[in-house]
Amino acid sequence: MAASTSRSPLRNFLDGANNDGELVTNGTENSLTKLVVENAVIVFGRRGCCMCHVVKRLLLGLGVNPAVCEVEEEKEEAVLNELSRINGERGGIQFPVVFVGGKLFGGLDRVMSTHISGELVPILKDAGALWL
Repeated sequence: MAASTSRSPLRNFLDGANNDGELVTNGTENSLTKLVVENAVIVFGRRGCCMCHVVKRLLLGLGVNPAVCEVEEEKEEAVLNELSRINGERGGIQFPVVFVGGKLFGGLDRVMSTHISGELVPILKDAGALWL
């Protein structure tokens, strides 16, 4: 009996396939833009990345439930290029990538520095990710 593997709905959405394995007509560009716009906080990272895990745990500890999109190795370059275009920049983005309120926030270093300085919680409140 084959072991079943559960996949995140976000990963299915990003992969461009529905649950039946059929190709979804919207491309990566529209998919990523939609994910960034529709989520108050979203974290993009390599599958199994420890830095992505740290960002996720920190946000969860603050009471934010971020969407997390794990990117397969073969799709990394395309996803990073598209995330750069969404933000209006060329290159320079590395995983993990955190978007807050539909805008590029930064990576682990920015999340940690704003948390330590006390600036992160007000930013998350302004984005609608925290209510208290």
